[in-house]
Amino acid sequence: MAKFLIIRFSSIGDIVLTTPVIRCLKQQVPDAEVHFLTKAAFLPVVEYNPYIDKIHLLAHSRELMMEELRTENYDYIIDLHHNTKTLRVKSALKKKSFSFYKLNIEKYFYTALKIKALPKVHIVDRYLKTVAAFGVKNDGAGLDYFISPQDEIKREDIPASHSAGYIACVIGAALGTKKWPVEKWKEFCAKVKYPVILLGGPEDAEAGKEIAVIDDIKVYNACGKFRLNESADLVRKARLVISNDTGLMHIAAAYKKPIISLWGNTVPSFGMSPYYGDAPATDVIMQVNKLWCRPCSKIGYKKCPLGHFKCMEKIEPDEVLRKVMARL
Repeated sequence: MAKFLIIRFSSIGDIVLTTPVIRCLKQQVPDAEVHFLTKAAFLPVVEYNPYIDKIHLLAHSRELMMEELRTENYDYIIDLHHNTKTLRVKSALKKKSFSFYKLNIEKYFYTALKIKALPKVHIVDRYLKTVAAFGVKNDGAGLDYFISPQDEIKREDIPASHSAGYIACVIGAALGTKKWPVEKWKEFCAKVKYPVILLGGPEDAEAGKEIAVIDDIKVYNACGKFRLNESADLVRKARLVISNDTGLMHIAAAYKKPIISLWGNTVPSFGMSPYYGDAPATDVIMQVNKLWCRPCSKIGYKKCPLGHFKCMEKIEPDEVLRKVMARL
């Protein structure tokens, strides 16, 4: 039996994108025992994954965590984060490790100098290279996302007007330059002839409230009202998902939902577009091409560093609406 520790500390989308590694390693390596190390805040993302034998959490005491990991006596470490924190873990455990290459230099050339040196390879396939030495291959099944029955949304949890079907609109994102502006969402929601559920965290509640004002029967503001896995179930039950580049977009891809993704300062060519495996891709990518300042960052900013925010402002609600109607 081989015992593996997979490390990915954050964030929601990045962890979801590691799930093919977890599944393929567990299914393809005979008697593999697979452990996963992440931050405590992201436990819901992996808590119910049946391919993980044990979860370890980076919480308040790093010393206690390291002592716990030492007692496991791993055979191999699969580092899918590859930063200074994971380097300390690997140094302390002194086990053979395989690390994910983050392409930071190539991303710098693209964001700072606009020189395209990134390989045309999805991050899932780059993650899977870390376990190729064990004979593990991509099974083509795409991403995984598992929730408990307790997290499933009941009919009475959402308005009766939405029980026959709705569009999930993910208005949240980690940083401002990944967010389609509130005024654009308002215009879209005013025009679409279909019930809408707005999704995001507590920090998006006010923006959701502002959007829902245009029609509080057609538009239900769920931002901050549901836990992560409950929001994931709302995504799973949606007819279609419109999303910024954020974690729920990747959860939607795990459920093989039709997705219209909205891209601001980041670009799909970073290798993190919706991933369906061998299943037919049902996503539409909406972005402003040939904008000289884009991408301006591999992660994002609170607001546009140049002040114009053209990368999102030029994505028009009417065009998003046309894409929606074509899918519905």
